[in-house]
Amino acid sequence: MDGFGKVSGEAVYAKDFSLPGLLWGKAVRSQFPHARILRVDASRAKARPGVVAVLTAEEIPDILVGKTLRDMPMLARDRARFIGEKIAVVAAEDPDIAAEAAALVEVEYEELPAVFDPIEAMQEGAPILHEGMASYIRLPELPSKLPNVHSEVRLSIGNVEEGFRLAKRVFENSFTTQMVHQGYLEPHAATVAVDSSGRIQVWASTKTPYGLRRNLARAVDVPEEKVVVHLLPMGGDFGAKSSLMDVPLCYFIAKKSRRPVKMVMSYEEELMAACPRHPSVIKIRSGVDEDRRICAHKIEIVLNSGAYGAFKPNKQASLSGVENGAGAYFIPNAAIAAYCVYTNCVPCGHMRAPGEPQVIFALESHMDMMARELGIDPVEFRLRNALKDGDPVPSGHGFEKVRCRETIAAAAKAANWGRPRARPNVGRGIAVSHRHIGRGDSSAEVSLERDGRGCLVTAVPDTGTGAHTILRQIVAETLTIPPERVKVIVGNTDALPFDDGSSGSRVSHVAGQAALKAATAAKSQLLEEAAKELGCEVEEVVLKRGRLYGGRKALSLEQLCEALFQRGGEIKGKESYEGDYAPLTCFAAQVAEVEVDRETGRVKVLKIVTAHDVGTILNPLTHQGQIEGGVIQGFGYALMEELKAEDGRITALNLGDLKLPNIQDVPEFKTVLVQEPAGSVPFNGKSIGEHSISPVAAAIANAVYDAVGVRITELPITAEKVYIGLQRKS
Repeated sequence: MDGFGKVSGEAVYAKDFSLPGLLWGKAVRSQFPHARILRVDASRAKARPGVVAVLTAEEIPDILVGKTLRDMPMLARDRARFIGEKIAVVAAEDPDIAAEAAALVEVEYEELPAVFDPIEAMQEGAPILHEGMASYIRLPELPSKLPNVHSEVRLSIGNVEEGFRLAKRVFENSFTTQMVHQGYLEPHAATVAVDSSGRIQVWASTKTPYGLRRNLARAVDVPEEKVVVHLLPMGGDFGAKSSLMDVPLCYFIAKKSRRPVKMVMSYEEELMAACPRHPSVIKIRSGVDEDRRICAHKIEIVLNSGAYGAFKPNKQASLSGVENGAGAYFIPNAAIAAYCVYTNCVPCGHMRAPGEPQVIFALESHMDMMARELGIDPVEFRLRNALKDGDPVPSGHGFEKVRCRETIAAAAKAANWGRPRARPNVGRGIAVSHRHIGRGDSSAEVSLERDGRGCLVTAVPDTGTGAHTILRQIVAETLTIPPERVKVIVGNTDALPFDDGSSGSRVSHVAGQAALKAATAAKSQLLEEAAKELGCEVEEVVLKRGRLYGGRKALSLEQLCEALFQRGGEIKGKESYEGDYAPLTCFAAQVAEVEVDRETGRVKVLKIVTAHDVGTILNPLTHQGQIEGGVIQGFGYALMEELKAEDGRITALNLGDLKLPNIQDVPEFKTVLVQEPAGSVPFNGKSIGEHSISPVAAAIANAVYDAVGVRITELPITAEKVYIGLQRKS
């Protein structure tokens, strides 16, 4: 439903939004990865014509911010901990003047020892980045007290040591993954104004408007009801746009200047100072019994958190993907340990399926390595160990209606697994993952207009996934009218109670259920009013194709609503939904077919088969779009994307150097749907948004090994790495 506005240029994004008297803000950023700030001199910047205000840490509250763990200053006060950290902000009449003035701010530093590798940062004697960490609000429990570790997650099932004693063979492998940016085209942008009543009005590119309202209120020390966040169209998110970013700074300048203020990050700033996907170092040790079933499993996940943990929203200040450390398999004795470690790198945050692509790359590569050492087909090895109904996992969840084996078998069949290779140097690889249906809170309002049209009010942002289209369909289905007869109004944070926003594979579940409840409430009112008009009992009234039947009479929605409006009545349902995790999970199995050039090491992906365990599909087009988008992101993660840094300085400061995949890179896709109408999404649907990204890298790595016998354990899988592997092998 938002397609025309986006392709025609009519959609007003956060960068496009403007107000009279607007000022532009520009940040002054640290040039050192770790340094003490001795002096900030803004006199030359203030003297520049067109400059209205310059803000430093001394002029704002000494408050640390963060979505859960509050450990990040809004402006660096006494120390800078990464290259790109904000030191000051200049506000001017136009963006060019602001940028020129920002360059005139002089900062005197004293360099401090820095650490960039998370393993080194955990060792005794490493530079300590946060001496006051123990005082941070929402710091999770840290059992090991390791240096620079701000989050430690431990999950287990059974007795791991006993499991290893029972094992006939034990396998150990290590893997590393790289830092990557989400690659959205629209950068972070925000405009803030303080109205005549003192309320803070915010227009920002955000997927969690109520979270932004709450966190901004904390940061600037005002009640939440003093903040209003307005939703705007978004030019991509993929997990990144849920933090405060520059919003508090816009507020402080707006308050000081009494004018609205806008800040828009350049892509150089995005790549050096936003919140990319965490790099990781992962070690796995697994034991296999005489039946070639995994009887013991231990995985250690070390995530390079960068300079701050503020961008992570869960209560453990970690990534939800670490809970999948045992994968799609029943392992009676398993232990997961995951650490988020401070380093002098860009602070990392969320990206599609946070933590899962890292963990699944390591785990599914490890599964292939074990299968080949044991002399068993990789598909058969996975089927032998696959989760079944009721099997416990280390996270404590137990799952019903498990479709793991069926999804693996469907992918293998569609990819012609086991058939001879088409030609030399061609190989196939398989990988499997699963992900829950997201939880959260949401609200919606559904009303009927005078002409019988439906109207849905929602405060859920559409990040480009088609969320508003899906919600419109749910309302239309409930009211038995065509979707085009349902208007969608995107409200601000005053319009409805709290909403968790768009993330975590939860929108079609929680926002969908809220819309369904509101539409059902409106439908109940319709039936009651129709019974009065038709002269029958409510139980006799049937709503079908926009008409109401009862007592051998019928009337249209238009007729009923017109009569009701003439009497001063209305039809309106306003409902909230609090959704927890259902005892369901969704499986994805992928097979990649690749061809490797032995002369150069170049890997060409010929085909990817992606099989998904799905419920009722509410919109086939958007459903398939989510699958293909996730596969393409996984493809880029596997083969080319890397946010490279040297001593904390990002060296790829534009999207060209970042090497996102484009249409010429994309291989042939084949999607297989293993469908069963069983899910917590309305009409028995399941989530799909984050599910297709995670297995891609492992499937490609396993296919490379199958093609030429070179095992890549460090992402991305470049031609140079494959070539070196071929040389060593020969």
